[in-house]
Amino acid sequence: MTLETGIPVAERPAIDKKALLAKYMAERDKRLRPDGNEQYIEVKGRLAHYLDDPYTPLVEREPKTDHVTFAFVGGGFAGLVTGARLAEAGVTDVRIIEKGGDFGGAWYWNRYPGAQCDTASMIYMPLLEETGHMPSEKYAHAPEILEQCQRIGRQFGLYENALFHTQVTGLEWDGGQSRWVITTNRGDRFTASFIGLGTGPLHVPKLPGIPGLESFKGHSFHTSRWDYGYTGGDPKGAPMEKLADKRVAIIGTGATSVQAVPHLARACKRLYVVQRTPSSVDVRANAPIDPQWFKDVATPGWQQRWLENFTENQAGGSAEVDLVQDGWTDLSRRIRSKISELPADQRTPANMLAAFEDSDFEKMEEIRARVDAIVGDHETAQNLKAWYRQLCKRPCFHDAYLQAFNNPSTRLIDTDGQGVEQIIEKGFVVAGVEYEVDCIIYASGFEVGTGYRRRSGFEVVGRDGLTLSEAWAEGIRSKHGIHVHGFPNAFFVQPAQGANLISNVPHNLTDSGRTIAAVVSHALSRGAREVEVTQEAQDAWVELLLTSHGRMTGAPDCTPGYYNNEGQAPTPASRLNVGYPAGAAAYFRYIEDWRASGEFEGLAFR
Repeated sequence: MTLETGIPVAERPAIDKKALLAKYMAERDKRLRPDGNEQYIEVKGRLAHYLDDPYTPLVEREPKTDHVTFAFVGGGFAGLVTGARLAEAGVTDVRIIEKGGDFGGAWYWNRYPGAQCDTASMIYMPLLEETGHMPSEKYAHAPEILEQCQRIGRQFGLYENALFHTQVTGLEWDGGQSRWVITTNRGDRFTASFIGLGTGPLHVPKLPGIPGLESFKGHSFHTSRWDYGYTGGDPKGAPMEKLADKRVAIIGTGATSVQAVPHLARACKRLYVVQRTPSSVDVRANAPIDPQWFKDVATPGWQQRWLENFTENQAGGSAEVDLVQDGWTDLSRRIRSKISELPADQRTPANMLAAFEDSDFEKMEEIRARVDAIVGDHETAQNLKAWYRQLCKRPCFHDAYLQAFNNPSTRLIDTDGQGVEQIIEKGFVVAGVEYEVDCIIYASGFEVGTGYRRRSGFEVVGRDGLTLSEAWAEGIRSKHGIHVHGFPNAFFVQPAQGANLISNVPHNLTDSGRTIAAVVSHALSRGAREVEVTQEAQDAWVELLLTSHGRMTGAPDCTPGYYNNEGQAPTPASRLNVGYPAGAAAYFRYIEDWRASGEFEGLAFR
């Protein structure tokens, strides 16, 4: 008998793989849309109020016209860990430019009720060992993650030069002076010897392109700008008492909604959860971290050991123990177990892929059975089942989401993959039925598949006027995902073309911070004014990447979502959104050797 479903393994029916794949494809096909990413509305103009900062008031200041050694765009994990690594290397003249009112990035904006990390805190929260912080829970809630961001900022002196509520409007390379010129919307025009860019994919809210969206006369907001003034409560979990007499609709059932719905279900007079595609929701089993246990674990180097162990435990890893023990490593353990059952002479790529698929079928059947075991209403339970592979969409883990649908005041509005038909003055329409509500909450996520300039809000102009949009017109081209030819003294912090470890993105970022600090320190120590990847080294790296089988998440035949470009055919650019062919663990070993050698192969210092 399993904890997840209560169904004895021996009593489960055999899986009809052919029928299951047919069901997956049928559910996928009904959700395909020819407009792909264009189905979402860019938040600007009359919709710009969805971007207002409800958390921190703007503080007036004088424009900056000075020079810094290193300027970093983005005050989330990427900027914080890079700034911290630079400070450790003795480069303290670091300026972080952040559009929010404080550090945190996605965790500055995401203060919706129930927000917490889906990857274990011990490996998700950066620089725990360096700051001496013990996570309070296996999966920390948003206020604690934001506090860790602020702790990093204080400990490494990053507040001193930071510019908050500031958006970069231009980055341009001055070849004569070997420095970057940075302009902002606050009238700043200053220079930096080096720049870093950490404008990740989870900071520009998107809205669904539903007809009549602007016609609603009630209250509305995006989950990344949660309006506690309207709902009552606070990010730490205080009851949202102002919703007691309100009818509320939350549109979207991704990871954000999974976390927020249980809190809304307890607070609202009536809650409509509007679903196009259900999430897979596995057991979370969150629990407080025992201080004595943590004391025994947290010996020197502990977090790096945990990071490496988690990565090794992904599919194909070789770790003998599993320190993290979560949903990600559970699937990996299952795959390795099935592969180990194969005779040595039958461990071919095709057979190992089949073992992966068998493991996934079994896991998803458990997740669907869990819905039946928890949700009382049969029709609701059927509509909450995810008919796709677990890694087609972002896997979710929660112990109260499914239970929320047993609340009489909570109703699932399943759109059978079609989405909301129309927004009207008094509410919304699905399949011709009107629903009157007082408030609409958009849990529609962030822009992921749009162009870099649109998401960042500025252009990067490198050597000889080359723009980043031009350099990446046919996809990202880099070395290590960090260095781009034609953009000297510039460093990019993001997973693609490096480890591309999607199950724990912060590991990619903290490792990139180490690489950047090592390269900058080397350039400064030898008096080099410029460092740039050679064209030959970049081409060789991209050629190597193209031998990769791609990543496990979001295959083209998956149900549409941001993992697979909303189900659209792969483009030449999407072929380059890959990682090191030998896998994330191998990449981290490779890049550590690359840094330690001190040769920085592929980079030219001058």
